[in-house]
Amino acid sequence: MKKVAVTVRPIGNSRGIVIPKALLAHLGLDEDSAAELSIEDDALVLRKAGAPVRVGWAKAAAQIAAAGDDALVMGEFANVDDGELQW
Repeated sequence: MKKVAVTVRPIGNSRGIVIPKALLAHLGLDEDSAAELSIEDDALVLRKAGAPVRVGWAKAAAQIAAAGDDALVMGEFANVDDGELQW
């Protein structure tokens, strides 16, 4: 993609830039998107935000439990020698 010149502008006590629509479209970003901003090798890098960690895990766990497929794989085990431990 071709380079685009932008101007750094004051926005309150901060500074900002206007990102051209074509660049946002190239990344798949729109007004409802989340993005990540980082500095890499003296460059400001804008990326589409990744999915949050463990998205959907609770729903998947509930479905597994509802299907009755949530039994312990290793079975129960006891700590037989725990009574002998000195704390």
